[in-house]
Amino acid sequence: MATKIRLQRNGRKSYAFYSIVVADERAPRDGKFTEKLGTYNPNTDPATVDLNFERALHWVMVGAQPTDTVRNILSGEGVYMKKHLLGGVAKGAFDEAQAEAKFNAWKENKQSGLDALRAKQEEAKKAEAKARLEAEQKVNEEIAKKVAEKKAAEAAAKAEAEAAANAEAQAEEATEEAPAEA
Repeated sequence: MATKIRLQRNGRKSYAFYSIVVADERAPRDGKFTEKLGTYNPNTDPATVDLNFERALHWVMVGAQPTDTVRNILSGEGVYMKKHLLGGVAKGAFDEAQAEAKFNAWKENKQSGLDALRAKQEEAKKAEAKARLEAEQKVNEEIAKKVAEKKAAEAAAKAEAEAAANAEAQAEEATEEAPAEA
């Protein structure tokens, strides 16, 4: 029986997530499987992988062939790096402790790279939010200026109207007083 490590689709329409399974290559995609190794969710940023590392390594070591996507997932998780190092141990290139040290160094290097990438993305988000806030403040200041100018123009027009009304009232009083003296 030829076994494959492949993805089994789950989820709803337009929002798929996958189970990583070991199955007979003749079995249908979503059908019977031998063992579930983990899950893969491409909908998150970055994609989320939950993998049983030891079992995945076991199946790769006994010859199960992964599909292209699963090979990339397993490579990213370090299964193939560990297989490579265990091959070196079997050939006598180095011992088990050195292999484990190399694997841990690789894992830490990868993790630091991912942390740096996350920090860079977070910094970019903060910068973008700050730029949006500044742009919004500029727009609000311009709107406030226009409103203040409009209110000042209305107040000036009102003051002119009052001055004109006062001038008319004084002119009427003056005309009323002038005939009374005559």
